[in-house]
Amino acid sequence: MIDKYESVFDAITDSPEEALNMKLRAKLIREIRGKLTDTGWTQITIAQKLGVTQPRVSDLLTGKLSKFSLDSLVTMLARLGSNVGLRVA
Repeated sequence: MIDKYESVFDAITDSPEEALNMKLRAKLIREIRGKLTDTGWTQITIAQKLGVTQPRVSDLLTGKLSKFSLDSLVTMLARLGSNVGLRVA
């Protein structure tokens, strides 16, 4: 029998809580990448705007979820001028 999962994160994690955390981080990374895609900025400029190093920008742009906390991603979005909200269902 083949297991069916709602997302890949449900398949690769040990708990629903861990899967949720990964889904949220992935969503925030997609938001950041979307904001940066059309800027034409170099990774060094992005790093300066976000207050991180260029290697961190590379990790961000390549979607390395494990390298970022929810807190750090929210901070980056705020530095890009985004308002980040939270809704609990």
